[in-house]
Amino acid sequence: MENFEHKYDVLIAGTGVAGLCCALNLPRDMRVLMLTKAAADESDSFLAQGGICMLRGEEDFRGYFDDTLRAGHYENDAAAVEQMIRLSPAMIAELVECGVEFARDEEGNFRFTREGGHSRPRILFHDDITGKEITGKLLALVRTLPNVRIAERAELIDIIAENGECFGGVVRSAGGKLTDVYANFTLLATGGVGGLFENSTNFRHLTGDALAIALKNGVEVEHLDYVQIHPTTFYSEKQGRRFLISESVRGEGAVLLDREGNRFCNELMPRDVVTGDIRAQMKKEGSKFVRLDMRPVGEKTIREHFPTIYAHCLEEGYDVLKEPIPVVPAQHYFMGGVKVDLDGRTSMKRLFSAGETACNGVHGKNRLASNSLLESLIWAERAAKAMAAERKNAIGRYPVPEHSGYEDYAALKQNYAKIIREEAEKEATID
Repeated sequence: MENFEHKYDVLIAGTGVAGLCCALNLPRDMRVLMLTKAAADESDSFLAQGGICMLRGEEDFRGYFDDTLRAGHYENDAAAVEQMIRLSPAMIAELVECGVEFARDEEGNFRFTREGGHSRPRILFHDDITGKEITGKLLALVRTLPNVRIAERAELIDIIAENGECFGGVVRSAGGKLTDVYANFTLLATGGVGGLFENSTNFRHLTGDALAIALKNGVEVEHLDYVQIHPTTFYSEKQGRRFLISESVRGEGAVLLDREGNRFCNELMPRDVVTGDIRAQMKKEGSKFVRLDMRPVGEKTIREHFPTIYAHCLEEGYDVLKEPIPVVPAQHYFMGGVKVDLDGRTSMKRLFSAGETACNGVHGKNRLASNSLLESLIWAERAAKAMAAERKNAIGRYPVPEHSGYEDYAALKQNYAKIIREEAEKEATID
């Protein structure tokens, strides 16, 4: 049974890129406890295939900015978008310092790819497992830090809050034991909401826990109905998480076909538009899927850029070099979340949030492809720097939480799940 100490400088719920980046950017004399409901490497950050965006120079700023706003239906926060874009080259440099390897050309320069919604190639990648490459390298580094403890299969049940201030959280270990963990600062980075949906590319244990905690404690949230559906996941009758067919596949030339083998849409439009076209075609045909033809991408690019996708499709009985594969839209990403400012601060003092859990306004109503890893990293780093700057204001006293009402917490999570599913089904524009 896991035993925790009762006092840390920082409590981080989540071991995806946001939680890991925050831990890496905290001073080494700040003691940190990181929690994850499953294993440390079972976060959606590991599943990201396509890549991570980077500003390619000042001449690219307006195009990148406009692409992000256009994809987000112009509901984005302009200041947040500018912050993300301006800080992207420095963040990529930090990742390279951490040992992350991105695809390069024969001269050693970055090789960029393009995805739907982008007006030019500006996405760095590592084969078709970019998320695994980035998150795996960050996790390995965090594991070497003597000031950080990672507790696997330990769940944040609630925060300890009083008079609009966060003092840490209540943690439930794998054996069911509850422990009050006090902290000067707490970061909510528990990922998205895919576990609430029947068909999703997310891990099943990602069920919007931090959002339920925020709602329970009066922390401001925003846009709970902004759920993104990815247009192309591998169609299967099997139960469980859906396998993503990366946006980059279409960026490199793959086309969508109807049952007669004819193209029926512009594959490089933003995800919500392509998803709408696919659903309309499925309804027209009375079918459960459409077909994605990767052959225009070319055998060399498929084998070098998309080896994981190629191998998975072979396991499912499809050779993408010879035939189209069946694809269907599935829940993929959550643009809403716990409302934060440019430094990841929530409406509650000492409580921060980053990653898919947070809503900082970057994505608006629909996320532009490959902005998620970048946004998560930048807000996590800024949160860490804000915590370090404010550490002199250490908490002088701690309230004693009452371990009651957790039945209400469970009910709240169920109610939240019902609300978000209903809103997602109602909002056709955020498919």
